[in-house]
Amino acid sequence: MTNLLETERLIIRSWIPESDAEQAFAIYSDPEVTHFLGKSSRVTSIESQRQRLIEGIERMHQRNNGTGSWAIFEKESTTIVGTILLKQLPDKDGLPTQDYEVGWHLRRASWGKGYATEAGRVMLNYGFSVLNLPVIYAVVKPENHASIRVTERLGMKPIGRTNKYYGIELLLFQLDAPEE
Repeated sequence: MTNLLETERLIIRSWIPESDAEQAFAIYSDPEVTHFLGKSSRVTSIESQRQRLIEGIERMHQRNNGTGSWAIFEKESTTIVGTILLKQLPDKDGLPTQDYEVGWHLRRASWGKGYATEAGRVMLNYGFSVLNLPVIYAVVKPENHASIRVTERLGMKPIGRTNKYYGIELLLFQLDAPEE
């Protein structure tokens, strides 16, 4: 299994459903983690989590455009600390738009350690330098102050509120590709 990206403290790699489902379930069965993600993000068993990971990998292979969702590992402990994603934003009906978002979901024990910012920074760089995206967005529920702070640390510009994605009102943040 090759790593997609690395930082000083983190490894970002593809999910391995057989070995990662239990740790992923611990993240996505925590109501405090899924509070801002919506009911569809909650899982009820390790097996349903494993199936969700398999389906996510299949979607990545079908898109075949370098986008998706990856596991974030802490190098020291090899613990999965969360998920980092770079993918097309869905419109209000769930259909993909031409806009791309960066996002993160971390297990509660990993909150406040700078992992979301660290993983977000390397994922933005990947989106700009490898995928040649001209702009990357982040969408955040207005009451999710921790994720708003992450977008600020990533240098993303607040655009305002939008109902364009996911069929709900979200705060929209934008970062343009660096000038060459």
